[in-house]
Amino acid sequence: MNLSEVCIRRPVLTTLLTASLIVFGAFAYRLLPVAALPAVDFPTIQITATLPGASPETMAASVARRSSASSRPFPASRR
Repeated sequence: MNLSEVCIRRPVLTTLLTASLIVFGAFAYRLLPVAALPAVDFPTIQITATLPGASPETMAASVARRSSASSRPFPASRR
């Protein structure tokens, strides 16, 4: 006796089992923790460089370009 025979011979049992699965499924679905807007932390890299007595132009020319060039090996990095 396989499952299809039982379902054909006992339609009331089949209906009750199906209804109970739907009710328990709806109850379990309400208990699932789902956020409309989940918190996402994007990966970032912060580079801090100091050069005492340097002007902003010097920092941009010497330090920023070097640190930008050294971070390019990372596949997902962009300027």
